[in-house]
Amino acid sequence: MNLNLTNKVAIVTGASRGIGRSIAEVLAQEGMHLVLAARSQDRLQELAQSCPAKAIIFAADLREEPAPQRLIELAVQTFGRIDCLVNNAGATRRGDFLQLTEMDWHDGFALKFYSSVRCSRAAWPYLVKTQGSIINIVGVGGRTGSAEFSIGGAVNAALLNLTKVLADRGIHDGVRVNAINPGAITTNRLQTRIQKLAGDNEITVAAAVAQMAKELDIKRFGKPGEIAPAVAFLASEKSNYCQGAILDIDGGQTKTL
Repeated sequence: MNLNLTNKVAIVTGASRGIGRSIAEVLAQEGMHLVLAARSQDRLQELAQSCPAKAIIFAADLREEPAPQRLIELAVQTFGRIDCLVNNAGATRRGDFLQLTEMDWHDGFALKFYSSVRCSRAAWPYLVKTQGSIINIVGVGGRTGSAEFSIGGAVNAALLNLTKVLADRGIHDGVRVNAINPGAITTNRLQTRIQKLAGDNEITVAAAVAQMAKELDIKRFGKPGEIAPAVAFLASEKSNYCQGAILDIDGGQTKTL
């Protein structure tokens, strides 16, 4: 399928690894120019050099309030336009609700939620000009709460609501806003959880993988490359009638409506 994304411009936050890196690679393969944002300059530089289309990097901590505005300004100064913003940055701490600190909560919202708010607000006028799109990479924890994921669940739920809010505004301004909820995807974070489970229960990593998949009631874990094509679709004109859509890519983990 020709998505007609050649020479369009996308910003991808959290692009240095995992899902974000895979998204950047697929968008580059579709011919998009990229602005890659994350904290790791070395990883971003390596990724940018491997992209077939033009890619520049923005190495910064998006938890810092001025950083999202500077990211958007860099994109416009370099390419003159923005067609797509992929809000992917952010990780939250798991743990016992009673043991999580105020700092844990502030940090959880600072990167994943507030950076998405600030990036979206700064990019909005440019997306109006191009009739572009915002794609929020959220997570299934926003739909189904669990005791060990209180911060992540709250942050994700807020980001899903923000998706609907911006989509409502986008109807009038011509900006498409949609979200993807990845389930258990084989990123470094998931590998760390698997290894901890194996160590705590004195079982093999393979046994831990099987146990966690069974607990989640899924056949297997997903791969970053299974999220990225959906992002490319939502960035393209093929998804013109998707507005405020929330796509669960989770192997059937989410059972609720």
